[in-house]
Amino acid sequence: MTGTTLGILIVIIAYILMMVGIGIWFSKKNNDVNDFYLGGRKLGPFVTAMSAEASDMSSWLLMGLPGLAYLTGIADAGWTAIGLAVGTYFNWLIVAKRLRRYTVAAGNAITIPDFFSNRFRDKSHALLGISALIIVIFFIPYTASGFAACGKLFSTLFGIPYIPAMIISAVIIVGYTALGGFLAASTTDFIQSIVMTLALIIVVFFGVQTAGGLSVVMENASNLPGYLSMVSTYDAAADSANHYSFISIVSTFAWGLGYFGMPHILLRFMAIEDENKLKLSRRVASIWVVISMGVAIFIGVIGYSMSKSGALEVLSGSDSETLIIKTAQLLSTHGILAIIFAGIILAGILACTMSTADSQLLAAASSISQNILKDVLHFKLSKKGTMAAARLTVLGIALIAVFLARDPNSSVFAIVSFAWAGFGAAFGPVMLFSLFWRRTNRFGALAGMISGGAMVFIWKYLVRPIGGAWNVYELLPAFLVASVCIVIVSLLTKAPSQEILDEFDSI
Repeated sequence: MTGTTLGILIVIIAYILMMVGIGIWFSKKNNDVNDFYLGGRKLGPFVTAMSAEASDMSSWLLMGLPGLAYLTGIADAGWTAIGLAVGTYFNWLIVAKRLRRYTVAAGNAITIPDFFSNRFRDKSHALLGISALIIVIFFIPYTASGFAACGKLFSTLFGIPYIPAMIISAVIIVGYTALGGFLAASTTDFIQSIVMTLALIIVVFFGVQTAGGLSVVMENASNLPGYLSMVSTYDAAADSANHYSFISIVSTFAWGLGYFGMPHILLRFMAIEDENKLKLSRRVASIWVVISMGVAIFIGVIGYSMSKSGALEVLSGSDSETLIIKTAQLLSTHGILAIIFAGIILAGILACTMSTADSQLLAAASSISQNILKDVLHFKLSKKGTMAAARLTVLGIALIAVFLARDPNSSVFAIVSFAWAGFGAAFGPVMLFSLFWRRTNRFGALAGMISGGAMVFIWKYLVRPIGGAWNVYELLPAFLVASVCIVIVSLLTKAPSQEILDEFDSI
């Protein structure tokens, strides 16, 4: 191992030890499952905002988005970012405060399945069981994708075999999550958002300087057909521009709909200490998302000029996602201070992945231990037994995720895209109608949840492969189908009881 590699490793180890230390610290503050899964609703506005967005972005921010912009220009990445920014803002604007208030009124719900069940007074526990099952179905592979991304990062950097690297990453994430629960995950996510921000800033300044200056970066990009256009993409093979169709714009913009159904983000809304501070959280979160995604796309543009200047090798296909890793390795050759900065960049990539994996792990664990074991199967556990079950569930889910992540050639971002669609379609419409339409009943909610989740599979594997006008991201059609089913089934079945309507009106 070279001195440069050793220096980077020391920085990353220091970062990891800090995350584990936070888990140990907060382990003393978890008195019951309400603390473990929702932090006792004690989050401040800044931690709420930044932990929500850090848990959302994953390694897609520092790997997928720059890589996409590097290959094809700003259109595809740009429309996706715009959709996500709009979705982020409206989720905070219309969902956050009402959900925070409603979950307290509806039996002090501490999980999303709890809320759906309590909101509709579902004594059959069908809503509880199905929503918990959906979380498990989509979050376990989602968590596996996070473990895989960490494993690939360590394997690429330090020459460690993939499987041991992935398992070490999983042990670290499970360690601080199982110890500290929601407060540890939220606090580490807040710190990880800062690390991610520093990584973006360092890469931009170093990249522009290495490429020959901002004017050179923009000139090189403008010379490529369609590279800086929002209505066309660059085709490197033909050195020409391809029209970016309206269907493609709508499809990528639809990513924003996913926010309304993301359990790990919605839980942050439920956990804030004071609902009146959500306005500040919304502003912080929205500004950070817009700036960070804009910078990530610009890094892709800078990367092209770095390759053109010969500072970086030309990247193609999935290798483009290693752009920031390659940049960090190049930076590390410029002295001790540069090694530290390179370590921060690589810790930023690790932070992206860890901040998402810990939140998903916790949400999936709560669905099994709190909703399925306790509420559906009626396991009787003491206070200590409930906490032990919560931690053991985190461990059990992690073991399954490690097994699923054992293949180093698995597509991390394909899994993320599919899981995002699954949650957005199964939970998003149900959440919006639960909060804003008093006529919604439990039969409509069940119909929307089942039809939305099923349509994601149907569209992904049966309809979308047809191509042409049918090549639309599965989230959009599934979201629309679920919404229609909620309305039709709710109107065709018995109206909610007066008790439910009175509670809705009070919110």
